Amino acid sequence: MSTLKIFRNVAVAEGISYIALIFIAMPLKYFADMPLAVKYTGWVHGLLFVLYMIFLIMSWMEYKWNFKKVFLIGGASLLPFAPFWVDKKLKEDNSNKSW
Repeated sequence: MSTLKIFRNVAVAEGISYIALIFIAMPLKYFADMPLAVKYTGWVHGLLFVLYMIFLIMSWMEYKWNFKKVFLIGGASLLPFAPFWVDKKLKEDNSNKSW
């Protein structure tokens, strides 16, 4: 499996974990008094975020992406739903050099 394919999979998993953290675990913590929901979901999300950054750097080096592209993809990890956009753009981008 290529670095890019792994990165795309990690991006989707990271996006799902972020949405679960914000829209499921946080409400459970504050409205249902279940702080462990945030603890475990946050731990998983943190691990996936680190993997996202590692595979972003690996893809940057392997595919010789420009800094603008790397900056946009890295910034996308901070916004809910944006990692899904990253996955879509990387799937569409056959040359992996545009943006």
